[in-house]
Amino acid sequence: MILDKPALRARLRADRDGFAAQSSTAILAPGAFVARLRPGKTVATYCPVGSEADPTQLAAAAAAAGCALALPFVVDRAAPIRFLAWQLGEPLVAGPFNLRQPDPASPEVAPDIILTPLVGFDRRLNRLGQGAGHYDRAFARYEEAWRVGIAWSVQEVPAIPADIWDVPLHAIITEEGMLWHAEK
Repeated sequence: MILDKPALRARLRADRDGFAAQSSTAILAPGAFVARLRPGKTVATYCPVGSEADPTQLAAAAAAAGCALALPFVVDRAAPIRFLAWQLGEPLVAGPFNLRQPDPASPEVAPDIILTPLVGFDRRLNRLGQGAGHYDRAFARYEEAWRVGIAWSVQEVPAIPADIWDVPLHAIITEEGMLWHAEK
């Protein structure tokens, strides 16, 4: 097991890049995910960068169920992300780190469900992100939100080294289905 997070990130990004280059598989919305969607809930999704798993089908299922959508808005590495209202098909603006995000004038919203891209994950629902702590801080701010990681199955490792500030997920969705613990 690699305990060095930068080395683990590099290996998992390479695995993700290789998988995405050879696969046309989509991440579909599993029934257990769809069952949590209700009109009036807000689902924070994201626009994938590079070979990140694409949550478009999950966002479409949320919109079809009457949920409002939001996207993260990032200013820089240090500032916390904000979730801004967004609808499928609305134009996006360029942000830092090759992100596509809503117009900064869009209203800020509090998500009920947060879909997050992953660099890696384990079966205990620990996640490895990009390393800036944006989503860990968002999870702390929105404690009641259902946290769902989106990844390719090749990004799973036996164990993710977790620091005290790392917040585990409630579920992970890959092209193979959903891993979750039903109690939350």
